[in-house]
Order: sequence, then C-alpha cells, then structure tokens
Amino acid sequence: MQEALQKAKVLIEALPYIKKFSGKTIVIKYGGHAMVDENLKETFAKDIVLMKYIGLNPIVVHGGGPQIGGLLKQMGIVSEFHKGMRITDAKTMEVVEMVLVGNVNKEIVALLNQHGGRAVGLSGKDANLVVAEKVPTDEGVDLGQVGQVTKVNPEILTSLEINNFIPVIAPVGVSEKGAALNINADLVASALAGALRAEKLLLLTDVEGVKDETGKLLSKLSSEDSARFIQSGIIKGGMIPKVECCLEALRAGVKSAHIIDGRIPHAILLEIFTDQGVGTVFT
Repeated sequence: MQEALQKAKVLIEALPYIKKFSGKTIVIKYGGHAMVDENLKETFAKDIVLMKYIGLNPIVVHGGGPQIGGLLKQMGIVSEFHKGMRITDAKTMEVVEMVLVGNVNKEIVALLNQHGGRAVGLSGKDANLVVAEKVPTDEGVDLGQVGQVTKVNPEILTSLEINNFIPVIAPVGVSEKGAALNINADLVASALAGALRAEKLLLLTDVEGVKDETGKLLSKLSSEDSARFIQSGIIKGGMIPKVECCLEALRAGVKSAHIIDGRIPHAILLEIFTDQGVGTVFT
C-alpha cells in the first residue's frame, strides 16, 4: 500500500507541470553518457515517448562525436581539433554524415518507435531545416566543413507536430550552395528552440549542472548572473559554450533553458515534472 501511495504522490506532483506544458514544444539535446549506456538509452526513449503521449511536443537533436571518432579511427583517418572543434575535410565530412545521419539517427528513431513513439529521422539538410555557413578561419586554422547556423526553416517540424510525430534531428546543416556542414549539436538545438519559440531547451550532459566557486550546484541562474560568472571565471572551460547556447536560446524567446545530468535515469522527467529538478535552469 505504501508503495502505491508513493506512486500516487508522484503523479499528483507532476499534474500541475503536465497541465502547464501540455501542447508546448520542448527541444532536447541528447548526448554524452546517456547515448552510450544501454539502460540510460532505454529510459531516455521512454521519457520522450511519455512526453508525447501526455501532450507535450518533444524534439530531439542528437550528437555523436565519440561514434564519429571511433569510425574515423577504424578507417585510419586522424582527427585534428581546434578549440574543441573537429577539423572536417571532405573525407571526414562523409564519415560525419554516415555516422550521424545513417547510424546514430536511425538507432534513436528505432528505439523511440520500439517504445511506442512515432519518430522520424531528419538532418538539417532536409527541407533546408538548418541553413548554415562555414565557420571563418580562426588564428590561421581552416576548420573545413564546420558550420554555424544562419537560418532555421521550421515548417517541416510544425507539419510533423500536427501529425503527432517525434522529430529526431542530426546536426548536419546545409550551405546556401548545398554543401553539407558539420555543426555542434548544442548550437543546432539552441537555434531550433529559438526559431520555434520553444517552452524549454534541455541540454543533456555528463555533469550535474553549473556550480559556484565552492562546487555547490546552482539550481537556478539568471542571464545576468550567468554572464557575470563567465566573466569572473566561475563558469569556465567546456561549460562556457553550453551556457552561451542557453543564453542565446533565451534571447531568441525560449522560456527557460536547462543543463541537466544525463547520467541520471529519467533525468528529463525529473527536470520537467518535479519540484526539485536535476540540473541548472536558466531564466
């Protein structure tokens, strides 16, 4: 009886959040450990399908850096990086598309469908969803076919939502001349969330969230505090671009952006439907 009462309590706690977010778009960047661990992959899929069934509109944008690196290594192609970005020549771009669009995307789609969803795989090239331009040469280093988003054409996503599909998007963009460009998945998720005026942007990571100078997790951060923490060095390293993606999404009209710990089972549900949450929310 006690266990049943606890389940009822959880459902009642979730009710106001279900009412608040029903019909709203939630963009989720799926990456890190949650994409590798078999149990976490299962709980992620169940979370997304449940969101769709109770009336939310989840859109998944996925990464795939480790998988790309693994195949490049098998093929004997050495990867070079500049400021965390993979230098992407034409041969490497072929592998990027093969892995992201052909392998990782289809695996996620199949997993969601297996759990009762109606998922559809896309890349940014489909219907010119994500138009991009080549990242400029930096410090004399040409990054090759690495892109930055210049425009989002979200009509295809609206059409899929009307027909009750779950879009799963690989972060490959297309230039004005039709060339494929490799884009950071966080940037694509942020740009899509902004273009759709999404209710939330969620970035799944392998860290608890943003911490202060003492190492304490910050459950909430304003745009002003975030900028100040970057300036002072409290937010540093690889966390800076993730925080900047969240702030850019807020500037574009997204209601809230979250950096959450994807290593926790059902992290998405815990962040959206409970009072406590499992990461840092930016407002």
